[in-house]
Amino acid sequence: MRVGLGFDVHRLVPDRELWLGGVKIDYHLGLLGHSDADVAIHALCDALLGAAALRDIGYHFPDTDPRYKGIDSRVLLTHVVALLREKGYRLVNCDLTIMAEQPKINPHVPAMVAALAQAMGCDEGQISIKATTTERLGFTGRGEGIAAQAVALIDTLR
Repeated sequence: MRVGLGFDVHRLVPDRELWLGGVKIDYHLGLLGHSDADVAIHALCDALLGAAALRDIGYHFPDTDPRYKGIDSRVLLTHVVALLREKGYRLVNCDLTIMAEQPKINPHVPAMVAALAQAMGCDEGQISIKATTTERLGFTGRGEGIAAQAVALIDTLR
């Protein structure tokens, strides 16, 4: 068994869609990034890649590559899971925490779990998503951005 940790941050800006955990959330701001800037999926990709010692999301999907401009992060996640399978690994479980003052995340958690399970080809019971605020402290507390942290446990294919 191997464990990996991922973390990502993106700035909230006007005129962008807000995508979190593979779900479009109705909000007046969106996350700025080369892709769809889905911090939850990016943190999860890094956790999975780290567990398999396969470097990080920026190595595999550089923001200098026009192929990834505006890409749906679920596509990246599906690719990461395929990389793990090629190396002989499978997901045991993952746990994500999304840090934001607004919008409220909890109502969207079931849809996020379903979207991630579909993208990874796993059971919903292998995915945990939690949301928290930072008690109005720091950039997330001021509503300037959203952060996400993920941990993933992987095992060899049997």
